[in-house]
Amino acid sequence: MKSNEAVVAGALYAGCELYFGYPITPASEIAHGAAKWFPMLGRTFVQAECETASVNMMFGAAGAGKLCMTATSGPGFSLMQEGISYLAGAELPAVIVDVNRAGPGLGNVYPEQSDYTPAVKGGGHGNYQTFTLAPASAQEMFDLTVKAFQMATKWRTPAVVFADGLQGQMMEKVVFPERESPAPDFSGWAAQGEARTRGNLVKSIFLDAAQQARFNRHLQEKYARMAGDAMHESYLAGDAEVLLAGFGIASRIARTAVERLRKEGVKAGMFRPVTLNPFPRAAFAEAARGRKVLAIELDAGQFADDARLNLAKAGLGAEAAGLRMVNSMGGEVVSVDEAVAAAKAALA
Repeated sequence: MKSNEAVVAGALYAGCELYFGYPITPASEIAHGAAKWFPMLGRTFVQAECETASVNMMFGAAGAGKLCMTATSGPGFSLMQEGISYLAGAELPAVIVDVNRAGPGLGNVYPEQSDYTPAVKGGGHGNYQTFTLAPASAQEMFDLTVKAFQMATKWRTPAVVFADGLQGQMMEKVVFPERESPAPDFSGWAAQGEARTRGNLVKSIFLDAAQQARFNRHLQEKYARMAGDAMHESYLAGDAEVLLAGFGIASRIARTAVERLRKEGVKAGMFRPVTLNPFPRAAFAEAARGRKVLAIELDAGQFADDARLNLAKAGLGAEAAGLRMVNSMGGEVVSVDEAVAAAKAALA
Protein backbone atom coordinates (compact mmCIF):
# COMPACT_ATOMS: atom_id res chain seq x y z
CA MET A 1 0.00 0.00 0.00
CA LYS A 2 0.99 3.63 -0.27
CA SER A 3 2.82 4.89 2.82
CA ASN A 4 0.33 7.70 3.38
CA GLU A 5 -2.45 5.10 3.54
CA ALA A 6 -0.37 3.07 5.99
CA VAL A 7 -0.52 6.06 8.35
CA VAL A 8 -4.33 5.86 8.39
CA ALA A 9 -4.25 2.11 9.04
CA GLY A 10 -1.76 2.66 11.87
CA ALA A 11 -3.99 5.28 13.45
CA LEU A 12 -6.98 2.94 13.34
CA TYR A 13 -5.00 0.08 14.89
CA ALA A 14 -3.78 2.48 17.59
CA GLY A 15 -7.37 3.23 18.58
CA CYS A 16 -7.62 6.71 17.08
CA GLU A 17 -11.24 7.86 17.24
CA LEU A 18 -11.22 11.18 15.40
CA TYR A 19 -9.38 12.58 12.39
CA PHE A 20 -9.43 16.33 11.75
CA GLY A 21 -7.69 17.40 8.58
CA TYR A 22 -7.30 19.46 5.49
CA PRO A 23 -5.79 17.87 2.36
CA ILE A 24 -2.43 19.10 1.10
CA THR A 25 0.00 17.50 -1.35
CA PRO A 26 2.01 15.28 -0.77
CA ALA A 27 0.00 14.24 2.30
CA SER A 28 -3.50 14.25 0.79
CA GLU A 29 -3.91 10.47 0.70
CA ILE A 30 -3.93 10.49 4.52
CA ALA A 31 -7.05 12.68 4.56
CA HIS A 32 -8.55 10.69 1.69
CA GLY A 33 -7.96 7.38 3.49
CA ALA A 34 -9.30 8.71 6.80
CA ALA A 35 -12.42 10.04 5.03
CA LYS A 36 -13.03 6.54 3.66
CA TRP A 37 -12.03 4.21 6.50
CA PHE A 38 -12.82 6.11 9.71
CA PRO A 39 -16.62 6.25 9.12
CA MET A 40 -16.64 2.62 7.94
CA LEU A 41 -15.31 1.60 11.37
CA GLY A 42 -17.53 3.87 13.43
CA ARG A 43 -14.85 6.54 13.89
CA THR A 44 -15.18 10.23 13.03
CA PHE A 45 -13.65 12.13 10.10
CA VAL A 46 -14.00 15.92 9.87
CA GLN A 47 -12.60 17.95 7.00
CA ALA A 48 -11.71 21.23 8.66
CA GLU A 49 -11.86 24.55 6.82
CA CYS A 50 -8.10 24.99 7.31
CA GLU A 51 -5.12 23.59 9.18
CA THR A 52 -5.51 26.09 12.02
CA ALA A 53 -9.03 24.80 12.60
CA SER A 54 -7.97 21.15 12.49
CA VAL A 55 -5.31 21.48 15.20
CA ASN A 56 -7.70 23.38 17.47
CA MET A 57 -10.39 20.74 16.91
CA MET A 58 -7.79 18.27 18.17
CA PHE A 59 -7.38 20.37 21.32
CA GLY A 60 -11.09 20.03 22.04
CA ALA A 61 -11.22 16.32 21.29
CA ALA A 62 -8.06 15.52 23.26
CA GLY A 63 -9.29 17.60 26.18
CA ALA A 64 -12.40 15.40 26.22
CA GLY A 65 -10.21 12.31 26.40
CA LYS A 66 -10.40 11.15 22.79
CA LEU A 67 -7.47 9.87 20.72
CA CYS A 68 -7.20 12.11 17.67
CA MET A 69 -4.86 13.03 14.86
CA THR A 70 -4.25 15.24 11.86
CA ALA A 71 -1.82 15.21 8.93
CA THR A 72 -0.37 17.92 6.75
CA SER A 73 2.70 19.18 4.91
CA GLY A 74 4.96 22.21 5.36
CA PRO A 75 2.60 25.18 4.88
CA GLY A 76 -0.11 23.54 6.98
CA PHE A 77 2.42 22.50 9.62
CA SER A 78 3.43 26.15 9.93
CA LEU A 79 -0.19 27.11 10.62
CA MET A 80 -0.47 24.44 13.33
CA GLN A 81 2.42 25.60 15.50
CA GLU A 82 0.38 27.71 17.92
CA GLY A 83 -2.12 24.88 18.38
CA ILE A 84 0.66 22.37 19.01
CA SER A 85 2.02 24.69 21.71
CA TYR A 86 -1.45 24.77 23.32
CA LEU A 87 -1.64 20.96 23.21
CA ALA A 88 1.74 20.73 24.92
CA GLY A 89 0.80 23.44 27.42
CA ALA A 90 -2.36 21.56 28.42
CA GLU A 91 -0.49 18.21 28.36
CA LEU A 92 -2.85 16.67 25.83
CA PRO A 93 -2.02 13.59 23.73
CA ALA A 94 -2.48 14.06 19.98
CA VAL A 95 -0.66 12.96 16.82
CA ILE A 96 0.41 15.20 13.94
CA VAL A 97 1.85 13.69 10.75
CA ASP A 98 4.04 16.01 8.66
CA VAL A 99 4.81 14.75 5.15
CA ASN A 100 7.52 17.29 4.39
CA ARG A 101 7.64 19.09 1.03
CA ALA A 102 10.13 21.63 -0.30
CA GLY A 103 9.96 25.21 0.92
CA PRO A 104 10.04 27.93 2.05
CA GLY A 105 6.64 29.39 1.19
CA LEU A 106 4.61 27.25 -1.17
CA GLY A 107 7.79 25.70 -2.57
CA ASN A 108 6.90 22.54 -4.44
CA VAL A 109 5.50 19.09 -3.66
CA TYR A 110 8.80 17.19 -3.89
CA PRO A 111 10.56 15.73 -0.83
CA GLU A 112 12.56 17.71 1.68
CA GLN A 113 13.45 17.41 5.38
CA SER A 114 13.58 21.13 6.07
CA ASP A 115 10.76 21.05 8.65
CA TYR A 116 13.32 19.48 11.01
CA THR A 117 13.52 22.42 13.42
CA PRO A 118 9.77 22.97 13.99
CA ALA A 119 9.12 19.21 14.05
CA VAL A 120 11.93 18.37 16.46
CA LYS A 121 12.55 21.54 18.47
CA GLY A 122 8.98 22.85 18.66
CA GLY A 123 8.09 25.62 16.22
CA GLY A 124 5.57 27.33 18.46
CA HIS A 125 6.01 29.47 21.57
CA GLY A 126 7.12 28.37 25.01
CA ASN A 127 9.45 25.76 26.47
CA TYR A 128 7.70 22.70 25.05
CA GLN A 129 8.78 19.62 23.13
CA THR A 130 7.05 16.96 21.07
CA PHE A 131 7.84 13.26 20.81
CA THR A 132 9.07 13.04 17.21
CA LEU A 133 9.47 9.84 15.17
CA ALA A 134 11.04 9.50 11.71
CA PRO A 135 9.87 6.47 9.69
CA ALA A 136 11.95 5.13 6.80
CA SER A 137 9.52 2.75 5.08
CA ALA A 138 5.84 2.12 4.47
CA GLN A 139 5.89 -0.47 7.25
CA GLU A 140 7.32 2.11 9.63
CA MET A 141 4.76 4.68 8.52
CA PHE A 142 2.29 2.20 10.01
CA ASP A 143 4.35 1.06 13.00
CA LEU A 144 5.57 4.49 14.08
CA THR A 145 2.11 5.99 13.78
CA VAL A 146 0.98 3.37 16.29
CA LYS A 147 4.05 4.19 18.40
CA ALA A 148 3.26 7.92 18.20
CA PHE A 149 -0.15 7.34 19.78
CA GLN A 150 1.44 5.19 22.48
CA MET A 151 4.04 7.83 23.31
CA ALA A 152 1.54 10.70 23.15
CA THR A 153 -0.61 8.78 25.63
CA LYS A 154 2.27 7.77 27.89
CA TRP A 155 3.77 11.25 28.13
CA ARG A 156 0.61 13.33 27.63
CA THR A 157 2.24 15.33 24.88
CA PRO A 158 1.69 15.92 21.16
CA ALA A 159 3.66 13.47 19.03
CA VAL A 160 4.89 14.14 15.49
CA VAL A 161 5.43 11.57 12.75
CA PHE A 162 7.99 13.29 10.51
CA ALA A 163 8.12 11.92 6.96
CA ASP A 164 8.72 13.41 3.50
CA GLY A 165 7.05 13.52 0.11
CA LEU A 166 9.07 10.61 -1.27
CA GLN A 167 8.10 8.35 1.63
CA GLY A 168 4.46 9.38 1.56
CA GLN A 169 4.03 8.51 -2.11
CA MET A 170 5.98 5.25 -2.33
CA MET A 171 4.27 1.85 -2.17
CA GLU A 172 5.64 -1.11 -0.22
CA LYS A 173 4.39 -4.19 1.57
CA VAL A 174 2.84 -3.51 4.99
CA VAL A 175 2.05 -6.22 7.53
CA PHE A 176 -0.73 -5.52 10.04
CA PRO A 177 -0.90 -6.95 13.58
CA GLU A 178 -3.70 -9.32 14.50
CA ARG A 179 -5.64 -6.82 16.61
CA GLU A 180 -5.84 -3.15 17.46
CA SER A 181 -4.61 -1.56 20.69
CA PRO A 182 -7.11 -1.17 23.55
CA ALA A 183 -8.49 2.32 24.08
CA PRO A 184 -6.71 4.13 26.94
CA ASP A 185 -8.62 5.51 29.94
CA PHE A 186 -8.15 9.28 30.23
CA SER A 187 -10.77 9.83 32.94
CA GLY A 188 -8.06 10.73 35.44
CA TRP A 189 -7.45 14.08 33.78
CA ALA A 190 -9.85 14.62 30.83
CA ALA A 191 -13.04 16.72 30.93
CA GLN A 192 -15.56 14.15 29.69
CA GLY A 193 -18.84 15.65 30.87
CA GLU A 194 -19.44 12.98 33.50
CA ALA A 195 -19.69 13.06 37.28
CA ARG A 196 -16.39 11.23 37.70
CA THR A 197 -14.47 13.81 35.61
CA ARG A 198 -16.26 16.91 36.92
CA GLY A 199 -13.26 17.97 38.94
CA ASN A 200 -10.84 17.72 35.98
CA LEU A 201 -9.59 20.95 34.47
CA VAL A 202 -7.83 21.18 31.11
CA LYS A 203 -5.87 24.41 30.76
CA SER A 204 -2.56 25.90 29.69
CA ILE A 205 -2.78 29.19 31.59
CA PHE A 206 -1.12 30.07 34.90
CA LEU A 207 -1.64 33.70 35.89
CA ASP A 208 0.76 33.35 38.79
CA ALA A 209 4.42 33.50 37.71
CA ALA A 210 5.56 31.06 40.39
CA GLN A 211 2.94 28.52 39.27
CA GLN A 212 4.01 28.97 35.65
CA ALA A 213 7.64 28.43 36.64
CA ARG A 214 6.76 25.23 38.53
CA PHE A 215 4.77 23.95 35.56
CA ASN A 216 7.66 24.64 33.19
CA ARG A 217 10.03 22.76 35.49
CA HIS A 218 7.55 19.88 35.52
CA LEU A 219 7.55 19.82 31.71
CA GLN A 220 11.35 19.83 31.49
CA GLU A 221 11.57 16.97 33.99
CA LYS A 222 9.04 15.03 31.91
CA TYR A 223 11.00 15.66 28.71
CA ALA A 224 14.18 14.46 30.43
CA ARG A 225 12.44 11.19 31.34
CA MET A 226 11.29 10.79 27.72
CA ALA A 227 14.92 10.08 26.81
CA GLY A 228 14.36 6.53 28.05
CA ASP A 229 12.12 5.91 25.02
CA ALA A 230 14.68 7.02 22.40
CA MET A 231 14.99 4.61 19.45
CA HIS A 232 17.72 4.07 16.85
CA GLU A 233 19.04 1.67 14.23
CA SER A 234 22.69 0.84 13.53
CA TYR A 235 23.98 -1.01 10.47
CA LEU A 236 27.54 -2.37 10.11
CA ALA A 237 28.76 0.28 12.56
CA GLY A 238 30.81 -2.01 14.79
CA ASP A 239 34.10 -1.84 12.85
CA ALA A 240 33.33 1.20 10.70
CA GLU A 241 35.90 3.87 9.95
CA VAL A 242 33.29 6.24 8.55
CA LEU A 243 29.73 6.52 9.91
CA LEU A 244 26.91 7.75 7.68
CA ALA A 245 24.11 9.27 9.76
CA GLY A 246 20.65 10.08 8.46
CA PHE A 247 16.96 9.73 9.22
CA GLY A 248 13.91 8.88 7.16
CA ILE A 249 14.49 8.49 3.43
CA ALA A 250 18.08 9.76 3.83
CA SER A 251 18.87 6.73 5.99
CA ARG A 252 17.94 4.43 3.11
CA ILE A 253 20.35 6.33 0.86
CA ALA A 254 22.99 6.03 3.59
CA ARG A 255 22.39 2.28 3.98
CA THR A 256 22.79 1.63 0.23
CA ALA A 257 25.92 3.79 0.18
CA VAL A 258 27.35 1.77 3.08
CA GLU A 259 26.75 -1.48 1.22
CA ARG A 260 28.49 -0.13 -1.89
CA LEU A 261 31.42 1.17 0.16
CA ARG A 262 31.81 -2.22 1.85
CA LYS A 263 31.98 -3.90 -1.56
CA GLU A 264 34.78 -1.48 -2.44
CA GLY A 265 36.69 -2.35 0.73
CA VAL A 266 35.77 0.74 2.71
CA LYS A 267 34.67 0.06 6.29
CA ALA A 268 31.49 2.11 6.45
CA GLY A 269 28.51 1.95 8.80
CA MET A 270 25.18 3.68 9.24
CA PHE A 271 23.39 5.23 12.22
CA ARG A 272 19.73 6.19 12.06
CA PRO A 273 17.85 8.02 14.80
CA VAL A 274 14.33 6.61 14.73
CA THR A 275 13.25 9.16 17.32
CA LEU A 276 14.49 12.65 16.50
CA ASN A 277 13.21 13.78 19.88
CA PRO A 278 14.25 12.31 22.19
CA PHE A 279 17.48 12.01 20.21
CA PRO A 280 19.34 8.74 20.93
CA ARG A 281 22.40 10.66 22.06
CA ALA A 282 24.23 7.94 23.98
CA ALA A 283 23.83 5.39 21.16
CA PHE A 284 24.91 7.94 18.56
CA ALA A 285 27.98 8.91 20.58
CA GLU A 286 28.97 5.26 20.96
CA ALA A 287 28.62 4.67 17.22
CA ALA A 288 30.52 7.85 16.32
CA ARG A 289 33.36 7.62 18.82
CA GLY A 290 36.74 7.72 17.04
CA ARG A 291 35.17 7.70 13.57
CA LYS A 292 34.61 10.13 10.72
CA VAL A 293 30.93 11.11 10.69
CA LEU A 294 28.95 12.12 7.62
CA ALA A 295 25.37 13.45 7.80
CA ILE A 296 23.07 12.69 4.85
CA GLU A 297 20.05 15.00 4.68
CA LEU A 298 17.51 16.83 2.52
CA ASP A 299 17.84 20.25 4.13
CA ALA A 300 20.35 23.05 4.67
CA GLY A 301 22.09 21.36 7.60
CA GLN A 302 19.53 21.33 10.40
CA PHE A 303 20.11 17.64 11.10
CA ALA A 304 23.90 18.00 10.86
CA ASP A 305 23.83 20.85 13.39
CA ASP A 306 21.70 18.76 15.75
CA ALA A 307 24.03 15.79 15.32
CA ARG A 308 27.03 18.02 16.19
CA LEU A 309 25.18 19.36 19.23
CA ASN A 310 24.40 15.87 20.53
CA LEU A 311 27.97 14.66 19.98
CA ALA A 312 29.33 17.71 21.79
CA LYS A 313 26.93 17.20 24.71
CA ALA A 314 28.10 13.59 24.86
CA GLY A 315 31.69 14.77 25.22
CA LEU A 316 32.81 14.02 21.65
CA GLY A 317 34.05 17.47 20.69
CA ALA A 318 36.47 16.25 18.02
CA GLU A 319 33.86 14.12 16.27
CA ALA A 320 31.36 16.99 16.45
CA ALA A 321 33.83 19.46 14.95
CA GLY A 322 34.80 17.06 12.17
CA LEU A 323 31.27 16.07 11.16
CA ARG A 324 30.70 16.63 7.44
CA MET A 325 27.48 16.85 5.49
CA VAL A 326 26.19 15.91 2.06
CA ASN A 327 22.79 17.40 1.39
CA SER A 328 20.24 18.50 -1.18
CA MET A 329 17.33 20.92 -1.11
CA GLY A 330 14.38 22.06 -3.16
CA GLY A 331 12.98 18.60 -3.82
CA GLU A 332 16.17 17.04 -5.19
CA VAL A 333 17.41 13.91 -3.42
CA VAL A 334 21.01 13.04 -2.48
CA SER A 335 22.24 10.25 -4.74
CA VAL A 336 24.06 7.16 -3.53
CA ASP A 337 27.01 8.20 -5.73
CA GLU A 338 27.22 11.54 -3.89
CA ALA A 339 27.09 9.83 -0.50
CA VAL A 340 29.82 7.33 -1.49
CA ALA A 341 32.06 10.10 -2.80
CA ALA A 342 31.56 12.20 0.33
CA ALA A 343 32.40 9.25 2.59
CA LYS A 344 35.64 8.60 0.71
CA ALA A 345 36.50 12.30 0.88
CA ALA A 346 35.93 12.29 4.64
CA LEU A 347 38.37 9.42 5.07
CA ALA A 348 40.93 11.01 2.77
